[in-house]
Amino acid sequence: MNRWTIRVRLTVLYGGLFFLAGAVLLGVTYLLMAQRLDRNLGTRSDFGVRQEQVRELFPNNPSMVQVVQDALDARERMRDDALDSLLTQGGMALLCVGLVAGAFGWVVAGRALQPLHRITETARRIAGADAPRAGLHERIVLAGPRDEVKELADTFNVMLERLDRSFDGQRRFVANASHELRTPLALNRALVELAVTRQGAAAETRQLGESLLTVNERHERLIDGLLTLADAENEVADRSPVDLYEVAGHVLDQTKTPDLEVLRQLAPAPTRGDPILLERLVQNLVENATRHNLPRGWLAVTTHAGNGWAVLTVTNTGPVVPAYEIEALFQPFRRLNRERVDGGRGFGLGLSIVRAVATAHGGVVQAVPREGGGLVITVALPQRALPQHA
Repeated sequence: MNRWTIRVRLTVLYGGLFFLAGAVLLGVTYLLMAQRLDRNLGTRSDFGVRQEQVRELFPNNPSMVQVVQDALDARERMRDDALDSLLTQGGMALLCVGLVAGAFGWVVAGRALQPLHRITETARRIAGADAPRAGLHERIVLAGPRDEVKELADTFNVMLERLDRSFDGQRRFVANASHELRTPLALNRALVELAVTRQGAAAETRQLGESLLTVNERHERLIDGLLTLADAENEVADRSPVDLYEVAGHVLDQTKTPDLEVLRQLAPAPTRGDPILLERLVQNLVENATRHNLPRGWLAVTTHAGNGWAVLTVTNTGPVVPAYEIEALFQPFRRLNRERVDGGRGFGLGLSIVRAVATAHGGVVQAVPREGGGLVITVALPQRALPQHA
């Protein structure tokens, strides 16, 4: 049942109650008026008795009898006209009162449902947010007496406060744990590199050291991804002018793709945000398109601006991706089944970081399967004009 149905029902209820009260009042008034007229003018039985009395007094004067008869008929018509007028005018007044009561009920129902509507809208905005913490800072401010609706709003605010603290504590835990793990990983890498480069090291030691360095590198990339994801889940407060055209060009220049054909269609796409996070966004998209590609395949990167958005699109050839698995790719530590079987090198954080960074900048990410295999991933960020340099 939506709010309009509830409002209509409350309006009908208010109008019906007023109409019923008016109808009862009109009926009581009609009975009292009829009794008053009967006392003053006489009832129909009284009219008959008076006619008989006139006939007895004037048995030989029919004209006098007729005069009295006309007078009695006039009294009866006056009584009936008075009662009919009361019903007609009272009915019209009752109809007007019913309409006014309906309008009054509509206004009262709207004011009564407004706090509930505000609570519903807030819950809908929070539920529709892309990022886990987006919208949890919102609170419902209701003025007025402390009634059931006010208590509901306060309870909802307490729930939002606890959820916000829970998500914030989780994010800070991930960030702190990642920072703490960086130090032992860096120490392990230094010790292994020292053992491998030491003079007289055996071949088995060098081979073992190289394996350990590979594992250590994977752990470092995992920690770095967790840190970036934790930082990206907060809305970016300090934003600098950034052009996706320059960021995409820099990332492509730094990426080695000897077996792939790289297509560039870069046009200015100015926005504002954190340059490091936006560079990581583009880098993750390019690395994802490179890693999940076919031999002698290709990837295309385009940037442009339009309709108030700075748009980055990365397209690649690759294996066929079912449409129902697209959303799972953006979840942390989620990968395609083929990668789990084949032991892919990814951790499942690349596209999660892309979505988190885009959401933190007020943007959106959309991915669709490419016909023939691969993906088409589009990132749209709010466009901001870059300052002009002299």
